[in-house]
Amino acid sequence: MADTKNEGWYVISLRPSGDHETLRRAAARRGARLLALSPWRIQLRDDAATRAALAQALDAERVLFTSPAAVTAAASLQTLQARSQQIWLAVGAGTAQALHQHGITQVRYPTRMDSEGLLALPELQQLRGARLGFVTAPDGRNVLAPRLAERGAQLLRADVYARQDLPLLATAVARLQNLAGHACILISSGGALDRVLAQLPPEPRAAMLALPAVAASERLAEHAHATGFLDVITAAGPQPAQLLDAAATRRRAAIR
Repeated sequence: MADTKNEGWYVISLRPSGDHETLRRAAARRGARLLALSPWRIQLRDDAATRAALAQALDAERVLFTSPAAVTAAASLQTLQARSQQIWLAVGAGTAQALHQHGITQVRYPTRMDSEGLLALPELQQLRGARLGFVTAPDGRNVLAPRLAERGAQLLRADVYARQDLPLLATAVARLQNLAGHACILISSGGALDRVLAQLPPEPRAAMLALPAVAASERLAEHAHATGFLDVITAAGPQPAQLLDAAATRRRAAIR
């Protein structure tokens, strides 16, 4: 096993399989390497029922996307095109950027890029009787749907992709135990964190919980603490640069 003391430092990514490259590049710019622990992969849905649900969602007065993956999946099924007076919303800047790449230029998203920030947007306050397209995955954004329904929205839900659970790579799990003091875990999904920890044997699990953690939001920081992490900091947001800046700041503080 390589001596990690001579390899700089690591960040641990819990992103879906095949979705680590942006974080990897951001880490490299800050002198870090990336260890991928993927608990799932994104599986696009392409069937008549999904296409029909998406068509209804995209026809609503307001259309809300909960992740960049939801944008990619929806665009693979139907051309995204905004109508006059239609309001398009995104949970954060990454999702908004994905919509921009598919031609939706006017997108509302919150500065605080989590469910609470999204729910605070003016466009989601007066929803009594309003049709709201909700483009997501079956187990995604569990907080949002009930809260929007409570506000009187008629939710037109389209589950355009699914998360397929994966076993953790044994080589990655073995490497995790050698990173004590030289790594930081990046948390942008509570579900991903839970699935990773559930698969880890006791020793690698203890090794992970002993690492500093960078959470993408206050809600995720609270979740990390509840899970057993003692050293948790909250990044300015969920973007790769924001997560890595927070991790680099934590790293510099630790080696002073």
